[in-house]
Amino acid sequence: MSIDGVPEAQRSVADLLRDLAWNIHRRAPEITGIDPLPATELALLKHVLDAPGLTVTEVARLMGLKQSNASAAVRTLTERGLLTRSSSPTDRRVSHLVPTEEARAQNEAIAAAWSGPVRAALEQLDGKQKAALEAASESLGALNRLLQAKG
Repeated sequence: MSIDGVPEAQRSVADLLRDLAWNIHRRAPEITGIDPLPATELALLKHVLDAPGLTVTEVARLMGLKQSNASAAVRTLTERGLLTRSSSPTDRRVSHLVPTEEARAQNEAIAAAWSGPVRAALEQLDGKQKAALEAASESLGALNRLLQAKG
C-alpha cells in the first residue's frame, strides 16, 4: 500500500498509462492541411463523431462543461465546417449535432497518424508482450469508457 492508500500496482499502472498517453501524443506526426483544434473543441468533436445526434446539452454534460462553453465550441466547429445541426423531428427547439464528411475524413487521417507509431512500436515487442497487451485490450476499453463517462 502506498502513502495515499492507493495500492502501488494501481499507482504504477495509472502512471504508466499517463506516460504512454504523453509519448503517443508527442510523437504524433504533424498532419499538413488540418488546422489544429483547441482541446475542448477536439474532445467535443470526438464525442459527436462517436455518437452522432447528441445535443449541445448532452455533450456539455458528458464533458463536464457549462452549456455556454459547449455552445461556443459547437459554434466554432460549425463555422469550420466540421459539425452541422439537425433539428429534432419531435421538438424544433432541440438541435442534434452531426459530424460533416470533412470531420470524418480528418478524424480518419488523425487516427491513422496517431496509431501508426503505436502499431510500429507494437511490432517490436516480443510475442509474450503482444499477447499480454491484447489480453488487456478489453480492460483498457472498459477503463476508457469509464473515463469518458466522467466527462
